[in-house]
Amino acid sequence: MDARIWPGIPPEEEDKMKTRTMMLLLGALTFAWNYVDAADAAKENAPKSAARQLFADDVLCKGKGVELKRSQLDEAFLQFKSNLNARGQTLPEAQREQVESQLLDRLVITRLLMNKATDEDKKKAKVAADKFVADTKNQAGSEESFNRQLGVMNFTPAQFDAQVLEQSVCKEVIDRELKSRINIADSEAQKYYDEHGAEFDRPETVRAAHILLSTRDPGTGQELTDEKKKEKKLQMEKILERARKGEDFAALAREFSEDPGSKSKGGEYTFARAKDDPQHAMVAEFENAAFSLKTNEISGVVTTQFGYHIIKLYERTPAQKLAFAKVKDDLKDYLARQEVDKQLKGYLDKAKEEAKLEYLNGAKPPTEPVGNPPAASDKK
Repeated sequence: MDARIWPGIPPEEEDKMKTRTMMLLLGALTFAWNYVDAADAAKENAPKSAARQLFADDVLCKGKGVELKRSQLDEAFLQFKSNLNARGQTLPEAQREQVESQLLDRLVITRLLMNKATDEDKKKAKVAADKFVADTKNQAGSEESFNRQLGVMNFTPAQFDAQVLEQSVCKEVIDRELKSRINIADSEAQKYYDEHGAEFDRPETVRAAHILLSTRDPGTGQELTDEKKKEKKLQMEKILERARKGEDFAALAREFSEDPGSKSKGGEYTFARAKDDPQHAMVAEFENAAFSLKTNEISGVVTTQFGYHIIKLYERTPAQKLAFAKVKDDLKDYLARQEVDKQLKGYLDKAKEEAKLEYLNGAKPPTEPVGNPPAASDKK
């Protein structure tokens, strides 16, 4: 079973895996950089460091609609390092100046884009950001787990919400000012489809629901005693009997399942075999049982390292190549975004030029492309 969404492993290991997932999700809203500043309102609620109170908060960059201070860069740098640490990486001190200049540039870009946002941009962004935050919390499994993961990355919930909203607003500005002007013809999409046919091959998948009764302590991750396991199995057999008598399987999953990743969805997942999609693989016992079922058939009690499961198969989709008509719109959107990427640097450079930026107190614009520091190294 995909360990990121299952109980049954030590909590600290589960949190590490979920944190990596959260960082990937956060990156999905980042179109030109890996970090942008949180909203000023969130910063006002964050505790101020002793150093910030003792030393002057110098202005590092100012221009038309832009004024960024040392405290904002310090906070960005701290969160950047926390992200690296969560990935098991460190940043050599020799790279600090380069990274700080890149982070400052990201803060500048964010301010410039936020200044261009219309009320409609903000309205659309709020809808997208709220959905993103809700999906991220659901992926975390619980509010407590979500907050732990934010802590690892040195975010408060308010800062996370504000950063996601800002990134979403920036994306809407880019879409309006660049993407809306790009027209991808059907023939361009067809050409890409024909030349990259393998990208549209899809393996056999099943859509199934399950109910899990875990055989591990949810707090410690330790195996339950044999007596407790026996009680769990007896409980599962009673649930199985109810399911086979026709009770709504999704309702039973929402009532009894101990899988936080699917409980609220009635226990449902869609997945391929491990050999076809190893990144989201289910454990072998679960996979074998699910793929052996007929449509609407319910399995017996299946035992895995996570506990006792019963599985109901809803749908089986054979291996196929997605038809062009089905992917055309998404493909045109993808190609449009590629074109946006090509135009983005020039667009941002022009915005900076128009803002007449002035760097102060030793601050400098970046000399390297915005991105992860090249010298970041894995911890040994």
